[in-house]
Amino acid sequence: MSKVSFDFSDHIAIVTGATKGIGRATALALGACGCTVAATGRSREDLESLKNEVEGGGGKCAVYPADLSDPDQAIAMAEHFCREFDEVSILVNNAGVSFPEMLVDLEVSNWDKTLDINLRAPALVSKVVARRMAAKKRGSIVNVASLSSVTGLSEHAAYCASKFGLHGLTKVMALELGGSNVRVNAVGPTVVLTPMGIEVWGDHAKGDPMKAKIPLGRFAQPKEVVDAVLFLASDAASMITGELLLVDGGYMTQ
Repeated sequence: MSKVSFDFSDHIAIVTGATKGIGRATALALGACGCTVAATGRSREDLESLKNEVEGGGGKCAVYPADLSDPDQAIAMAEHFCREFDEVSILVNNAGVSFPEMLVDLEVSNWDKTLDINLRAPALVSKVVARRMAAKKRGSIVNVASLSSVTGLSEHAAYCASKFGLHGLTKVMALELGGSNVRVNAVGPTVVLTPMGIEVWGDHAKGDPMKAKIPLGRFAQPKEVVDAVLFLASDAASMITGELLLVDGGYMTQ
């Protein structure tokens, strides 16, 4: 859980992909900072576990299971939370998937699911939530993008395409919503030691060459990404919009 001190006691935040990894850590950190958390993910059991953990720490949490690869479910989830809460002031578009494979072996189903969850879902959820934020003249949207939003990685054609797209979407959203006092930013982590990150990069033969390109010499911990998300969501970043904050240990300095 993040140790950075933020006060979100007057905020309600939707967090997608909240049952695991960065999403779960973000939901817990927001709850610990006084935020009411509206969490979504595919597993009702995992959502209930998250709800119990947030509330066990003194926070408030509502849950709604949804498969964001289905556009109807993505929209229904966003509309549900916007009905349940008078003012959703923070949206963290975190849900994401990756299916590592070489382009010559690309499976169409993997391509479609990656783009559906990593790019289309943030656009659809934001469409619903941003309309309410704009009406209230208050809001911060944080898209969990990637180092893969600005550079290519082998075996990540669909993933890079989706994250480059999310970077572009962030820019357009910031441009269109800025006049309504709604900020839109993104974080771009390198490999993060979540279950998904460990599964993809845990093998030394694959992970060590990647790690060697990072000046800090290591992969990121979820907390380090969460701290960046909280900063961008907070009033401490009140003059920041349209930006991609890399959390990459210096990878892109080379």
